[in-house]
Amino acid sequence: MIEITFLGTGSAIPTKRRNTSAIWLRHEGESFLWDCGEGTQRQLMSSKINFMKIDRIFITHWHADHWAGIIGLMQTMNLEGRKKPLYIYGPEAERFVGDLLDLDYWGPGFKVISKKVPYEGSEETIVYDSDNFYISSIPVKHTVPAVGYCIREKDVVNVDIKKANKLFGLKQGPLVGKLKTNGEVMIKGKKVTMKDVGVVKRGVKVVYSGDTKKCENLVKLSKNADLLIHDSTFLENRDDRMHTGVKDAVDTAKKAKVKSLILTHFSRRYTDVKPLEKEAKKMFKNTKLAEDFMELKVKV
Repeated sequence: MIEITFLGTGSAIPTKRRNTSAIWLRHEGESFLWDCGEGTQRQLMSSKINFMKIDRIFITHWHADHWAGIIGLMQTMNLEGRKKPLYIYGPEAERFVGDLLDLDYWGPGFKVISKKVPYEGSEETIVYDSDNFYISSIPVKHTVPAVGYCIREKDVVNVDIKKANKLFGLKQGPLVGKLKTNGEVMIKGKKVTMKDVGVVKRGVKVVYSGDTKKCENLVKLSKNADLLIHDSTFLENRDDRMHTGVKDAVDTAKKAKVKSLILTHFSRRYTDVKPLEKEAKKMFKNTKLAEDFMELKVKV
């Protein structure tokens, strides 16, 4: 299960209703941010989230409405006595993180470690790999180097006890654990393998576009995702802006065959986003529009 809280759902300039871009995620005790726009720490403090437990920040691109909140957040972490490292990922991360650290006389009392993310080509890259899940990225189409991110639980193979009992007389107990660990076990002189009685539990997959024009890379990254969180700055598709309108965001969701779509990063021109929601739902019923502090849990 992946927990998500939208901390900022507006674009470029904060409004009374919407802060700039930031999404908090938690999986199995690990806490992350996707983007960290201006005012993110205030949003965190207005939520139930423990910001000191955030260990990794993934920046989609270095436009200020997606990263400017890092400065204040690092300062507060420092004043609160943080000692463990903070990892910051993004295109050209070394350059920008170095510049951020140079803004202070002494710097924080904890390590800030930059992790560069590839921003050219069409390959999906795993940028953080854990035992049970990974976070990957892919280049997207914006005015500056930019990427989209995916968090994906790894598939788990379990023993189908009913099948194992029916075929081999195997019941729940120590032999099942041995079968899962070793991949095979002997029962009454017969070898039983996970291939014989295994069942795959598919992991949850969530994708975040960042800022992008419609592109095939994002379709590739989003393939069969349980949730796609997509830039929808405007109602209409605009050729003069490197952002996505509702139709192009929905087209990406449909091409990728995602289960659900959440639109975010709305222009401040929309004091009412219902027209965007109405247009999106015409084409893709399972669409929601993000609001600041909206919470959800994604599970298979």
